[in-house]
Amino acid sequence: MTQGYLRTADAARYLGVGQSTLERMRISGDGPAFRRLGAKIVTYAVADLDAWASQTVLHSTSQAA
Repeated sequence: MTQGYLRTADAARYLGVGQSTLERMRISGDGPAFRRLGAKIVTYAVADLDAWASQTVLHSTSQAA
């Protein structure tokens, strides 16, 4: 099975967040794993996006993210 990769804008849409939010998370290290292909091309594996989103499941608003 071939693993799918998304560029930043598509990855942000996939996660339901803004592109600038995903870029900020990449800088802070709070976001999903990414790959840099060359100087300016950043991609995200769909499997990494799903794994990261699964880790952020909360059961109460009082829980820390």
